[in-house]
Amino acid sequence: MMEAAETTAETLANGEEPHAEATLLGLDAEGWVYTGVAIFIVLAVVLGKVPARIASALDGHIAGVRKQLDEAAALRAEAEVLLADAKARQAAAVADAAAIRARAETEAADLVAASQAAASDAITRRTAAAEARIAAAERAAAADLKAEVAAQVTRAAATIIAARSDSDLKTRLTEEAIAGLDRRLH
Repeated sequence: MMEAAETTAETLANGEEPHAEATLLGLDAEGWVYTGVAIFIVLAVVLGKVPARIASALDGHIAGVRKQLDEAAALRAEAEVLLADAKARQAAAVADAAAIRARAETEAADLVAASQAAASDAITRRTAAAEARIAAAERAAAADLKAEVAAQVTRAAATIIAARSDSDLKTRLTEEAIAGLDRRLH
């Protein structure tokens, strides 16, 4: 009968007849309610530290994210500075290229002008040299012509004199003519 007393309890309420209630591990339903509330309170106290730990972990994560955001902002600012520097260098390079091109065009124009002047001078010199050669050839031709005319005149005179004169006169005139020619030639 002892065993039955441990597993059941009798309850009398407001004049009712006693009846048996079920128990588990020696606790009835009300005992289990108290036990559950006690376990809840203990868990709430123990687990009350868990939200604080979770909040602490989240705060650490937030701090890490903020640090990453700050680093990203610093990297962005550095990238913007580098971009501005690159744009400035590009603008300077474009300006340098324009200056180099302008200088090259000026030098090319100067070279063309110098080449044209040199060509004009060369043409002038060659024309003068050709004219000088032509004049020299004309003088040589005139001298040759004069020499030929003189030779023909001398022959004609000799022929005329030979026909009109005697042999002594011929010899004397011939010698005089030869002596005169020798003086002219030397």
